[in-house]
Amino acid sequence: MMDSGCSCSSGRDRLLNPILYNILSQMESGGPGQDALGNNSAPHRCNCEVRRTVCLVRPSEVCKEASAVLVKTVHFMRNLPAFNQLPPGDQYALLKSCWAPLFILGLAQERVDFDVTDVPADSMLKKILLNRQERPEAEKEQPTMAGVSKLKCCLKKFWSLDLSPKEYAYLKGTTIFNPDVAELQAGLFVEGLQQEAQHALSEVVQLLHPGRPERFARILLTASMLQGVTPSLITELFFRPVIGQANLLELLLDMLFCRNP
Repeated sequence: MMDSGCSCSSGRDRLLNPILYNILSQMESGGPGQDALGNNSAPHRCNCEVRRTVCLVRPSEVCKEASAVLVKTVHFMRNLPAFNQLPPGDQYALLKSCWAPLFILGLAQERVDFDVTDVPADSMLKKILLNRQERPEAEKEQPTMAGVSKLKCCLKKFWSLDLSPKEYAYLKGTTIFNPDVAELQAGLFVEGLQQEAQHALSEVVQLLHPGRPERFARILLTASMLQGVTPSLITELFFRPVIGQANLLELLLDMLFCRNP
C-alpha cells in the first residue's frame, strides 16, 4: 500500500536541512549518489505542498499586473459614497479585513493568470552554510504551493462562473461591508449596506440569468473561498518583490485616505 504521508517525515535532521543532509551523507558514504548502505540516492527534495516554498515565474510582469489590480481595488473602495460616510476607524477596520478578498476578486475580473516555481534550492543552501538567520520579528510567511493552489483554485471557480462587471461590483460590495468585523462603530449601518449589496446582486443575477436560479447561491459559495487565502500569501507572492520591507497595509491606508485625485 502506498504511504499517503509526507515523505519528509523520515528523520528530524533530514526534515530540517534536507540539502545539507544529503551533502553530509554523500561525504560520509565516500562518494556521491550513494547513502551509508550503498544504495543509490537522489538529493532529497520536499514534495509536500505545505512545505514547498514557491515564487513567481515572471515576477516583473505579474507584479506589475497585480499592482494595477491593487490600485483599482483601493479606488473602488474610495469611490463608494457609503464607505466614505463611515467613521475613519471603521474604514480602517474594513480595509484591513477585506483588501485581500477584494484583490482576489480583482485578479479574477482582470483574468490575471500566473505560474510559480520552487524557490531555488541553492539559495536555501547558502542560507544554511552562511548561518544567515533572520530575526524573529523580521520573519515573513513564505508562499507555499499549498497556499498558491488554494488561490488558483479560487480564481478558476470565478472564471468558470464568468461574472459580469455588475455582478463583480455588487459582490465586492458584499465583501467590503462585513458587519462581522470586530469593533465597528457603525456595525448596524454596515450590516444594512451588505444586505443592500446582496439584494442588488440577487436582482442583477436574476436579470442576466433568468433560467439559472442556482447561480446566486453558487456565487456566494464561491465567494466563501476567498477567506481561505491569507493576506500574507498575497503580500509575499505579489508585492514583496516590489515594496521590499515596507508594510503593505500602511501603503494601502496612504492610498485610501489620500483624497487628491
